[in-house]
Amino acid sequence: MIKTATLDVTQIEPRLKHPTIFEHFDSLVQGEGFEILNDHDPKPLYYQLLGERGNIFTWEYVENGPEWWRVRIHKPAEQGHQKTTVGEIAAKDIKKAEVFKKLGIDFCCGGKKTLKQAAQSIGMDEAQLQQELENAKSSSSAGTQHDFGAWDIGFLADYITNVHHRYIREQGPIIEQLADKVSMRHGSEHHELYALATGMHAFMQDLYQHIQQEEQKLFPIVKQLDTISVSDKNQLQDVIRYMEHEHEHAGDELRQFRSLTKDYKLPENACNSYTYLFEKIQEFENDLFQHIHLENNILFPKVIAMEK
Repeated sequence: MIKTATLDVTQIEPRLKHPTIFEHFDSLVQGEGFEILNDHDPKPLYYQLLGERGNIFTWEYVENGPEWWRVRIHKPAEQGHQKTTVGEIAAKDIKKAEVFKKLGIDFCCGGKKTLKQAAQSIGMDEAQLQQELENAKSSSSAGTQHDFGAWDIGFLADYITNVHHRYIREQGPIIEQLADKVSMRHGSEHHELYALATGMHAFMQDLYQHIQQEEQKLFPIVKQLDTISVSDKNQLQDVIRYMEHEHEHAGDELRQFRSLTKDYKLPENACNSYTYLFEKIQEFENDLFQHIHLENNILFPKVIAMEK
């Protein structure tokens, strides 16, 4: 195809807009780029490009409304491990996922980060992080680990529903009640507990709706991938991008809760309920990260690959 320095999206037939942009992007060699011109913010394109091509491009607003949006899309030259994301690494090797967890690297909601970006986020040199991952090969991992990557996508979807969705529905209300109880008891001394209780209610309500949408809109299509129509396949990609966006939002909220409670540091006068609340939230966080990891880094990529 003929590449152009600037692609005027407003002149392209609506159904061909994204395919045309993807053709332009795919034709780039590393180090090349182009601009798109549009009459509205093309942010949904960013999420689609990120979801289907991975973190192999840069996205820069040259002009940001209110009448015209101009975005520079660039495919950087590959440098070492730059192309591999932490989500991909964690999905392939559970021992390396444990290294990320130990170091505080988010490989679930932030799974599209490159190894270099992940290292920078914790103030570590990329080579040092790579060495930590190499050392994990010789370390033992406690307990039996499932090979989720080898599972059938329908079976994996059922596992997520029966294990992680069930956990949310059972433990979510318990945490909400505990948050209310502890804020009423200790909120006058520790005002952040009021914000924690309010935020926890909103967070759980969003999460209940999220898993219901997965069960009603996403997983039924996933289980019938071989028989669905082209329009359903297009809808499937939209649903996956939306779910990934909500996962990012959930990760942001969990980080806010940690900031609010100073990483769940208990005061000296903390009662049993106070202690139990913080333990339950951290347990819930661990389960949710595993839940999101299974979807973002294993289920969704497998579905997209099979759909193509």
